[in-house]
Amino acid sequence: MELFDTHCHLDRPEFDADRDALLTRARAAGVGHVLVPAIGPAWWDGLLALVEQGGGHLSCGLGIHPQEIPTLDPADDDRSIRRLGDLLEAGHAVAVGECGLDAPTAENGGSMERQVRLLEAQLGLARDLELPVILHVFRCQGEAVRVLERFGKLPAGGVLHSYSGSAELVKRWSRLDLHFSFTGPVTFERSRRIHEAARAVPADRLLLESDAPDQPPAGHRGERNEPAFLPEVARALAALRGEDAEELAARTTLNARRLFGY
Repeated sequence: MELFDTHCHLDRPEFDADRDALLTRARAAGVGHVLVPAIGPAWWDGLLALVEQGGGHLSCGLGIHPQEIPTLDPADDDRSIRRLGDLLEAGHAVAVGECGLDAPTAENGGSMERQVRLLEAQLGLARDLELPVILHVFRCQGEAVRVLERFGKLPAGGVLHSYSGSAELVKRWSRLDLHFSFTGPVTFERSRRIHEAARAVPADRLLLESDAPDQPPAGHRGERNEPAFLPEVARALAALRGEDAEELAARTTLNARRLFGY
């Protein structure tokens, strides 16, 4: 298989002890490229340095994750967005994100109003710079799709990472030129909602991700996730859709390369 991991938090400290070995295992498993999305301003510089050392096998998105919002001073929001725009305009990333909306965070210090404001600011950067957007949407699919519909279709599209919405919402999201990425939970026997959604996604909108170190596939529950496990996600997704795993891997890699400019 030739695989493209569209979402891996490789800059997290969980990987500090064996990051190089992890990437060697990933390449041995067929994962030729890993995209690392940022979670907030404090991570941007370190992530850019990591990608610089990646020898062409790594790329990144830069953005503000909704779960980070409670840790950030609201007085710095405008400054952070300006700095984000400067970094993106300089060509240091292939996407805007990770950004989005998160319902539990709205109940724990990161109001939905502030989340929407920061999301719309990042969508504006994606629109103006013609970059794809990497979206985190958790337990607020309806609110998120309304925000995106109100904002309007982005010129470079984007991806709903670790898609957890319904099969019925796939058509609505697709009209916004968005892709759908799946990870470990698609391998779980009881993840029926995710299975139905995975079957509903058009072939040219389908992507794979590890979301490492989180969301490991069924065979590795309780372990730290890593990109080398991505073939297991590909095989489970192919079985759900009644497709050949090698063909699905090749198609999702092509989709990712088109979306992120590789």
